[in-house]
Amino acid sequence: MKYLLFFILVIFLVGCEGPIARKPVRTSTPKLIKSTVERNKDLLAMEVQIINSLVKKDTLHNYIATANGSWYYYETKNDSTSYIAKNDDLVTLRYTIMTLTNDTIYTADALGIQEIKVDKPSLFKGLRTTFTLLKEGEKATFLFPSSLAFGYHGDDNKIAPNTPIKSSIEILKIEQKQSN
Repeated sequence: MKYLLFFILVIFLVGCEGPIARKPVRTSTPKLIKSTVERNKDLLAMEVQIINSLVKKDTLHNYIATANGSWYYYETKNDSTSYIAKNDDLVTLRYTIMTLTNDTIYTADALGIQEIKVDKPSLFKGLRTTFTLLKEGEKATFLFPSSLAFGYHGDDNKIAPNTPIKSSIEILKIEQKQSN
């Protein structure tokens, strides 16, 4: 009986180990993250090279490089006003989306006239940044790398993932935010 009690006590003490952590089923390795970052850098460099060659070949237009990585030229410039939209202003605009080879993806009629509050994420990233460059009544054509367009996801319709685009944007009206 003593041995049985001793045996049960030993089993009880051995069985009371602390909890053993389970290993994750799937892990994200730094190597995978690093390779994804490198792939994205390579893709951006290739797109920038393509856009730069298009800019050099187009001798009819004077392209301007933006701080965020897009290029544009004016189709219509408005020198009668100096106001550029600011946060929470309401901007009315029309735009088209094309491939870099000028094949139309979405016409201005298909997209319709848009009323957008500045700095609200309702449009693709590159288009949101144009509000700080154009004034009311101006029209410009922009070249966007895929990272500023619809990115690695595309638009789930006509624009494939990682597609750089060209967009003609016209600011029809800017309604300034009413201060209280």
